[in-house]
Amino acid sequence: VQLQASGGGLAQAGGSLRPSCAASGSISSINVMGWYRQTPGKQRELVATLTRRIGTNYADSVKGRFTISKDNVKNLLYLQMNSLKSEDTGVYYCSARLDRIDYWGQGTQVTVSS
Repeated sequence: VQLQASGGGLAQAGGSLRPSCAASGSISSINVMGWYRQTPGKQRELVATLTRRIGTNYADSVKGRFTISKDNVKNLLYLQMNSLKSEDTGVYYCSARLDRIDYWGQGTQVTVSS
């Protein structure tokens, strides 16, 4: 599975962005897909996951503001980011777990100005 994230960018605090992640094949059978972010000097951290049987899971810092979703027809994973804060700044990576193997896309930069 190849993943390619896009749609990051620059937003003001309180604004919105919606990065997306395009998969090279069908995502309908992928059990877990997610978004992670990384900031300089810190480890990559979970932002949100979407599991076929369980549903969605969010980091406490983004609950109520971010929504993860996917389009099985277009093979796209989305992250709707609302009420952005400066601490949301970072490189956002999409991931997919298939047959116990984790696949990662290249990151997309999100910068929130206060």
